[in-house]
Amino acid sequence: MHLLNPQAIRRPYDADLRKVMSIAAGRESRAWLSTWNRLAPTPTPAWSLPKLAAALKVGALHVKDESKRSELGSFKALGAPIALLRLVLRRWPDQAWNAADLLAGLHAKPLHDFVVISATDGNHGRALAAAAQSMGCRCVIVLHAHVSLEREDAIAAFDADIIRITGNYDESVFEAARLAATNGWEVVSDTSYEGYEEIPRDVMQGYGVLVDELLEDSPEGSHCPFTHVVLQGGVGGLAAGVVSHFWERYGANRPTFIVVEPEQADCLYQSALRGCASRATGTVDSVMAGLACGETSPLAWRFLQPTVDMFMTVTDAQAEAAMRDLADGAAGDIPMVSGESGAAGLAALQALIGNTEMRQQSGIDASSRVVLFNTEGATAPGVYKGIVGRGADAVMTAQRSWLERQGTSEGRLT
Repeated sequence: MHLLNPQAIRRPYDADLRKVMSIAAGRESRAWLSTWNRLAPTPTPAWSLPKLAAALKVGALHVKDESKRSELGSFKALGAPIALLRLVLRRWPDQAWNAADLLAGLHAKPLHDFVVISATDGNHGRALAAAAQSMGCRCVIVLHAHVSLEREDAIAAFDADIIRITGNYDESVFEAARLAATNGWEVVSDTSYEGYEEIPRDVMQGYGVLVDELLEDSPEGSHCPFTHVVLQGGVGGLAAGVVSHFWERYGANRPTFIVVEPEQADCLYQSALRGCASRATGTVDSVMAGLACGETSPLAWRFLQPTVDMFMTVTDAQAEAAMRDLADGAAGDIPMVSGESGAAGLAALQALIGNTEMRQQSGIDASSRVVLFNTEGATAPGVYKGIVGRGADAVMTAQRSWLERQGTSEGRLT
């Protein structure tokens, strides 16, 4: 399914939205996170895929590869940690603590009894648990029935306490809020709800780092190097963090934004259809676990409603095929480890290119410069191997061999 958003506009960034998220605050977040030893010391690569671009008949195709962000394996390493940092600094304003010392665990003793909790499909909870362990506070993670044991074990490895429920993601969000209210804990969620926006804002602000890295070689005042940006949906946090940065920087000249979701977890599509933050109509059970969300974040929707030009859905089978294409280095480009949610952007682009009406409506043509976000690596290695047919290690070996043949090291390929 696809839907052109009738509310999408092109105008300067709204002043009231700048008070919520801004490039300046995003750059502060980037500086703070640069001190954390669990993140890569350099920006994640934005691989150029010229052969796949030619096969898809677009001018250029780049993939920002968040599988390289850290041991955590996804872009979520930019969201929950910065939200936890800002929460602690607000909670103890008189301590004169700084981000670097907090992330280094220098204030672990006074934080020992401070407890944070969140629901997760996997990656957000893993990032929160890692940040909590680094800082010295306690972390409780609520998992729903469809989160794999692999993802549970990856979270527990950072000393988080795990609570399982039998329901879906939205029910796990409710349970985390209930437990927090009962026990006096702090919810660190990537989705907003009535009376709860400050922390989700901080999470989304952290995702703006992706765009700051992507555009750091583009001079201020220059045209955007990309005409189209394809983004994963979920509750909308990643998309909101990314579009806000592009919109503030380029105003009415922003790129075209396309957001993709699993067909059975189409809350953003439904929101565009109804004109307000809404729920999904399907089962919300998808192989794209990180996108299997049933309810749109109202705060994220404030940024998405006026900017996203097209909402679309893909099937699990399309996402799995895109995973294999990226692992194979489709058409002769660099092989890449991309998890189920990470490959959704390519799945969307392939579906769009294959549909004449959708392609025309999106404005994608032979001169288009498209950027995708590989939001995760093999965060569930067994699931990844079952879909791709070989493990992530084998794909990484192929990637290193490809780079050697090109006579280059890991980094940006432009």
